[in-house]
Amino acid sequence: MASDRALKKATFLDRDGVLISDVGHLTSRAQIQLLPGVSKAVKKLNDQQVPVVVVTNQSVVGRGLCSEEELDDIHLALRDLLGKNEAHITRFYFCPHHPSAAMSAYRLDCKCRKPKPGMLRQAARELGIDLVGSVMVGDNFTDIQAGLSVGCRTVLISDSDSAED
Repeated sequence: MASDRALKKATFLDRDGVLISDVGHLTSRAQIQLLPGVSKAVKKLNDQQVPVVVVTNQSVVGRGLCSEEELDDIHLALRDLLGKNEAHITRFYFCPHHPSAAMSAYRLDCKCRKPKPGMLRQAARELGIDLVGSVMVGDNFTDIQAGLSVGCRTVLISDSDSAED
């Protein structure tokens, strides 16, 4: 791993309720609605050369509501929407697992499903991120717990319509 000096401070973002409207179980690019101000905020981080990393629980895969390929397509569409405003996501990480997933391949108690910090740790290893110097932004306490467990500063976006996945 890189020396501490070379590590980058990043901003970790949950997807639904932070970047886009939380529609429940998003399974199609047609359901994507960027939240107001998101493109501008992400671009500001990009302009400051802060990696912007999405970490999102996506039980829709384990529930059989969409495939990993369809989820990749959704993330590509989100990239395209942000790109129209010259904003970009450095990398997407998602957890398709759920302890009671309909599809047995995804039915497990993994280390990546928030509130566990597996996705943040993976991003730190792969992208050279200083977790203690980074920020985790989420709309659920599971997001905040994941960030706190690795030493990130955290920001909870409050939205009474947001539901945990």
